[in-house]
Amino acid sequence: MAIRDGFDGERLCVVPAPSIAAALLRPVTRRLVVTDAGWFPHATDHGRVRERGIRTTIVIVCTAGAGWLELDGVRHRVGAGTAAVVPAGTPHAYGASEDDPWTIWWCHIIGSDVDDLTAAVGTSTARPLVRLHGLERAVALLDEIVRGLERDQSPVRLVAVTGAAFKLMTQLASDQALPERGDPLERAMTFLGERLDSAVPVGDLAAMVGVSASHLTALFRRATGGGVLAYHTGLRMTAARTLLERTDRTIGQIAAEVGYADPFYFSRHFRRVHGMSPSRFRQERAR
Repeated sequence: MAIRDGFDGERLCVVPAPSIAAALLRPVTRRLVVTDAGWFPHATDHGRVRERGIRTTIVIVCTAGAGWLELDGVRHRVGAGTAAVVPAGTPHAYGASEDDPWTIWWCHIIGSDVDDLTAAVGTSTARPLVRLHGLERAVALLDEIVRGLERDQSPVRLVAVTGAAFKLMTQLASDQALPERGDPLERAMTFLGERLDSAVPVGDLAAMVGVSASHLTALFRRATGGGVLAYHTGLRMTAARTLLERTDRTIGQIAAEVGYADPFYFSRHFRRVHGMSPSRFRQERAR
C-alpha cells in the first residue's frame, strides 16, 4: 500500500513530546490532551499500517470521498459523513480509496478520560464507525482544534483545545443515540452559528449538508430574504454587538473574535449593518 505524506492545502499540527508529557501532569489536560490533529483534502495514496497500534486514540472524520479502516482483520468502508475511532494500543491499518480518495479531519487524543469517552461513543474494534447526523458540528470542532494548535501550543491553548476535543467526543456519542437532525437549511444555519470567527465558503457548506451551492443559496434566500454570506455576516455582527455591550474588549479584539483580521474592515461592515461605528455604538449603549 502506498503511504504518502503531504497533500495540497493540508493542515497538520503535532504537539512536541515534552509538551504532551507536561500536559498530562496538569489539571484538565491530564484527562485529555490532543497530541496531533489535521485536515487532509483529497488525500490520494494516504494510508497507515500500525501492526502494534499506538499509544493515542485516533478519531477520523471523513467529509468527502471514501477510505477504509482495518481492525482485527476486518476491513470497514469509511464514507463521507462517517467517523472512525481507533482505540489506543489497537493494531490497525487505514487508507484512502484509490478511486475516490477521502478528505478527512482527524486528531489523536490521550489522557485518563479517553477510555470512558470512547466507551460513551459506543465504538469497538468490531464496530469502529459512527454515522454522523451532524457532520458540520464535528467539522467545526475539529477545525477549532486545528486552529487552536496552529496559533500556539501553550498550556492555556492546550486547555482550550482539550475542551473542543471533549465536545467532539460527546458529539459522536450523541450522534449514536439521537435521531438525525433537521433539513439542510437548519443544519447549515446551525453550522454558521457555531463558526462566527471566520468566513465559510458556500461550496464547502453546501457539501457538508449534502446539497449543491446553488440549491443552498436558494434555500437561504427563500427563508431569510438574503444569501448565505448575508446571513452569516448578520450573525457575526450580532455577536460583535453583544461583545461591545457586555465586555470591555478593544475593537480589534472583538473584530478578531468575529473573524475580521482587519479592524478597519470590521468597522466598515459594522457601520453598514448598524448605521454607526463600533465605538459610537458602545458609547450609545453606555449612556
